[in-house]
Amino acid sequence: MNHTRTRIKICGITREEDLWAAVKAGADAIGFVAYSKSPRYVGPELAAQLARLLPPFVTPVILFVNASIDEVAVYLDAYPAYTLQFHGDERAQECEQYGNPYWKAARMQPGFDLGGYAVEFASAQAMLLDAYSDAYGGAGQTFDWGLIPPDLPIPLILSGGLTPENVGAGIAKVRPWAVDVSSGVEQSKGIKDTGKIQSFTTAVKAIDRALLGE
Repeated sequence: MNHTRTRIKICGITREEDLWAAVKAGADAIGFVAYSKSPRYVGPELAAQLARLLPPFVTPVILFVNASIDEVAVYLDAYPAYTLQFHGDERAQECEQYGNPYWKAARMQPGFDLGGYAVEFASAQAMLLDAYSDAYGGAGQTFDWGLIPPDLPIPLILSGGLTPENVGAGIAKVRPWAVDVSSGVEQSKGIKDTGKIQSFTTAVKAIDRALLGE
């Protein structure tokens, strides 16, 4: 794919003021964490309340880790229009059963067969690449971007330890469809930093202009 504008997802939103900071900075998607072990966890009522605030063309994404059907259903009952992001050991059939568009996280480490994984999850709207962690999250760590094979048959979302300082290098190396940031734009876990959000989106737009030769 020739380089296009890199889309931006700000994940781990827990407060209305952080949601608006992300929207005003130009985020294309907002992520809510439905994993109770995460410090960024939001329950179904708060997630739905925040998702309903989003303006058109900003996608609400809800993140699950090995959730039961009932756990997912509670969130979809409160707000049916989420894009689903699965970060655990879910199989493709489990991800597909809700009928919503979904993204599947790949926990990158040496030896991981991303090509085979992309085939298994061919029904996914995108593959989100994060650093391997026992805690089912990147833990704010980057991974070796050289592990990503070229010409994967699915849009890629680059995640894992991205910051305003390194996101440009990540985009230049990987040329992903989108980037996903959480801890890299926080002042504390679950609390975003408006200045860092703005710096992150500015860095993405700057590398896009450079790659497009503008």
